[in-house]
Amino acid sequence: MTEKLSGFSRRDLLAMVGKVAGGAAMYQAMSSLGLAQESNYTGPIKLQGAPMGASVLILGAGIAGLVAALELRQAGYRVQVLEYNPVAGGRCWTLRGGDEYTELGGFRQQCGFDKGQYVNPGPWRIPYHHHAMLDYCKRLGVTLEPFVQINYNAYLHSSKAYQGKPQRFREVQSDYQGHIAELFAKCVRSEQLDAALTKEDLERLLESLKNWGALDGEYRYRKSGQSSSHRGYDVDDGGGLAPAGELSQPLEFAELLQSRLWTGIAAGQGYHLHPAIFQPVGGMDNIAQAFAREVGSLIRYNTRVFKIDQNDKGVTVNYTNRRDGSSGSAKADWCICTLPVSILSQLDLNVSAKLKSAIDALPYHASLKAGLQFKRRFWEEDERIYGGITYTDLPLSTIAYPNHGCNMGGKGVLLGAYMFGGNAYKYSAMDPAQRLQEIVAMGAQIHPQYPAEFENGITVGWHRVPWANGCFGAWTSQKRAQYYDDMCQMDGRIVLAGEHVSRIPAWQEGAALSALDVCERLHRRALAA
Repeated sequence: MTEKLSGFSRRDLLAMVGKVAGGAAMYQAMSSLGLAQESNYTGPIKLQGAPMGASVLILGAGIAGLVAALELRQAGYRVQVLEYNPVAGGRCWTLRGGDEYTELGGFRQQCGFDKGQYVNPGPWRIPYHHHAMLDYCKRLGVTLEPFVQINYNAYLHSSKAYQGKPQRFREVQSDYQGHIAELFAKCVRSEQLDAALTKEDLERLLESLKNWGALDGEYRYRKSGQSSSHRGYDVDDGGGLAPAGELSQPLEFAELLQSRLWTGIAAGQGYHLHPAIFQPVGGMDNIAQAFAREVGSLIRYNTRVFKIDQNDKGVTVNYTNRRDGSSGSAKADWCICTLPVSILSQLDLNVSAKLKSAIDALPYHASLKAGLQFKRRFWEEDERIYGGITYTDLPLSTIAYPNHGCNMGGKGVLLGAYMFGGNAYKYSAMDPAQRLQEIVAMGAQIHPQYPAEFENGITVGWHRVPWANGCFGAWTSQKRAQYYDDMCQMDGRIVLAGEHVSRIPAWQEGAALSALDVCERLHRRALAA
């Protein structure tokens, strides 16, 4: 039975947060619930003295597999990597014009983006405290640029409030803070806090509330120069003989509370979403390509594993070639398996009952992303939104604006949807053309320019991706307590690695740290053997 938290299961709570405020806020909630943790990376690992001729077979060339391949080869191991796809990266994946993708069920899509345009269906940002990923980017020469998590000029949108009209993030945040500050200031001035604070403390508190909430001289939040300096002006000041700016009218507190737009205010306040955040220039898969330049000769691509066997001498893996259908096998002294357990659970495995139970027990979250190309960057030209994210209660959940090419004109690609849970299942059940039609129609409720400016798009439902069958491992505190240690242990000559075998699920940092931990433990075991 799933652990309860204030009347909701943790999964229910995360699903609700994801629906209301998007995937970013869901990851923030995961961090708050102890399901996502800080990176403990302190620098490159030092493996020395690999046993003469010792070999390691790595299954999967995602981030975990690539990290393991790089570190173990440098330590002197004979390394071979088996990868399902024709390229390295796994969920570190970027779609560009001309790319083709066929999902489970047979729906085939071809990306129609113009040159220079792209979307990252998987990971799309690297926080400043994901030390391992930043270190590998530096070591491998991957150029980074800022990722804008919070744009105060983007929107918070509720289909049930303000006649469905989106509100600027800055307006909602300023008005919410202002109204709260005014209420608190009333309590302070009524001397209800005398018992807790000194007179000097009360004065400092009032001063801070006035500053934080943009209150006027009477500690009120209303249309004024102070409030407009936070939430923005109806008309900005000009130069010369241009008319003076016009103050803006704050939203009424009661209506703002009922709108629930305040749920989006904290979207960037979770630890994993604090600035600075980065993205690789040109697409997230540039990280995978940089790894592949180092260890690509070790990778056998287009290889579908179907059986993993082991004895006290080593490991044997049977596979088929996805291009010509031929069969083969690979052998090594040790095996690091980085396949998602959503895939691993379907294979013929020779592992202990404990590990098999852990593999079978972990479900994966469903998610869907949509990349939409438009004829012009209307969000910049018409609405002055440069990067950042809009949050909505529509099934879209999230609209993210490109952080590159700002103010250059021309075409652009939006992340037009980032759905989780039931909505991801619902819309991925449609054919790709219908998905795009629905997503464009919903997006038009926020940006009316959508129908006239839309050119083409592509969608990825991760639970329909043949080599992943899900977005990321859906650990609960109960499942983690019951199965996590068993999943992490070396099982004879086999050990698992990946984001699902980490305490930073859903992030590339978790995959990298998991691989580094496994490399060190395998090395110690190999030396002992």
